[in-house]
Amino acid sequence: MAVFETAVKRHFLKEKAARQLLLELSQKFKIDTEQLFGSKPHIELAETEIAEILLINRKPLFARVDKNILPTLFSNKVSSLLPKIVVDMGAVPHVCNGADLMVPGVVQISADFKKNDLILIVDERHGKPLAIGVALFDSHAMRKMKRGKIVKNIHYVGDKLWKTLKKLMG
Repeated sequence: MAVFETAVKRHFLKEKAARQLLLELSQKFKIDTEQLFGSKPHIELAETEIAEILLINRKPLFARVDKNILPTLFSNKVSSLLPKIVVDMGAVPHVCNGADLMVPGVVQISADFKKNDLILIVDERHGKPLAIGVALFDSHAMRKMKRGKIVKNIHYVGDKLWKTLKKLMG
């Protein structure tokens, strides 16, 4: 088994860059960053081979991958604001191996959303976050579907980003 190593350069963002980032997060995810992170959060950028990881108050809450910013599976406060799709336990190992979400594994679609929105995928037994994906259809269309792929899996438990985040948390 290969040892997983990734080079990391870390630095704190200057106040102006931190304000710009918080504004971007606020607009993209429709969140009140001050309420979630405090009025003067400490924002650190960890540059890795896989992604730029944003640590807010020492927690790896967001990652910028290919110029797209997304919440990590370690950001419970933010990912809980995303629309949820609940999957049956049979789908769990597939989703955690990077498979896209298929209709037969879906138990519940909890909210309304549009095509290309970020979606949180959770298991039915414990409600644990398994993956973050991109909706391939809007929620109304998904509810009518009987088969097919509905969510593209972009970050899941056990992927390279997840392993890097665990390593950063020590």
